[in-house]
Amino acid sequence: MGEVLVYVDHVDGAVRKPTLELLTLARRIGEPVAVHLGPGADTAQATLAGHGAVKVLTADLPEFAEYLVAPKVDALEQAVAAVSPVAVLVPSSAEGKEIAARLAVRLGSGIITDAVDLESGDEGPVATQSVFAAAFTTKSRVTKGVPVITVKPNSAAPEAAPAAGTVEQLAVTVGEKSTGTKVVSRTPRESTGRPELTEAAIVVSGGRGVNGAENFKVIEDLADSLGAAVGASRAAVDAGWYPHSNQVGQTGKSVSPQLYIASGISGAIQHRAGMQTSKTIVAINKDPEAPIFELVDYGVVGDLFEVVPQLTDEVKARKG
Repeated sequence: MGEVLVYVDHVDGAVRKPTLELLTLARRIGEPVAVHLGPGADTAQATLAGHGAVKVLTADLPEFAEYLVAPKVDALEQAVAAVSPVAVLVPSSAEGKEIAARLAVRLGSGIITDAVDLESGDEGPVATQSVFAAAFTTKSRVTKGVPVITVKPNSAAPEAAPAAGTVEQLAVTVGEKSTGTKVVSRTPRESTGRPELTEAAIVVSGGRGVNGAENFKVIEDLADSLGAAVGASRAAVDAGWYPHSNQVGQTGKSVSPQLYIASGISGAIQHRAGMQTSKTIVAINKDPEAPIFELVDYGVVGDLFEVVPQLTDEVKARKG
């Protein structure tokens, strides 16, 4: 089997969950080779090896932090030249998709974005996508060049598979054109203590039915009892009840958790486009004709202000 490059998403060597999912999927189509750019490779090595990375290519240049994504694209391009992989896998984050798109252009290759599954095929890796607001499922493969594929978080459960994880230095030359846009300042994001929305295994979202910013505490309480992220519909965000960074939908973020709970959300196509690939969907809405009920696994017709607090209390009671 050929080697598969996996771009490592990490924070100073702390490997994020989507990368472990990529390593799991990569093993279906070849031998995973992790590409770790930036500091912390020694910290990350054990985790990457424990999830199947046969090698860890690492480079730590100041340009990775001082400029936008182009120097990382340089590094991945040179990793492709060194390894000749059967595919390159990148997490479907905002940065990941930009890196993947730039890399595909550099390589003259086809790209598949937001895959939800991968399998080996006779003519190369086959990616499953959920398209047209998740109304259809397609299987696609790249027909030109080295396939570059971004994969949605929570598309696969990370599986441990110990491998050598041999660390090798990757020689990287940053091109002159890659240093045109410099990062001049950074402001740390305030932590809510909740998981990142696009990576969370459970998401609890509120919509127009929440009827005010002050009422989102009901949604937050349920989310906190489940260890979940908090989402919001476009209507709630447009009304100023919750930050845009928490919006789920076509103009917000796409999520694919194991469990998605929609409270007071009618289920307009714009919202459904961002959450329909969730594994289990639960809706709470007092309108029995709400479109959201067309796609749920479990639906509760009732007032969210009565149902959600009871659900929160029950979760807490069962947790003891």
